Amino acid sequence: MSDNSKLHLVFGGRVKDPRTLDFADLKSMDVVGFFPDFKTAEKAWRAAAQRTVDDAEMKYVVVHMHRLLQPDLIEAAKAD
Repeated sequence: MSDNSKLHLVFGGRVKDPRTLDFADLKSMDVVGFFPDFKTAEKAWRAAAQRTVDDAEMKYVVVHMHRLLQPDLIEAAKAD
């Protein structure tokens, strides 16, 4: 992964409790997609969340995959 690649994943699904990320059925998760930067991931997240805005049990999230794939970057960012 290059230094400029900031891979993000957007997904969502029905949660057992809207205050948590305890997804009710992992088999029915909606994977919106992978995105090269936060800006495009956030745009996709907003669109997905807006589609389900009236359903309090649906939740979408953005996962910073680059942080999981290169945890040393988190420590380096903290040092800055």
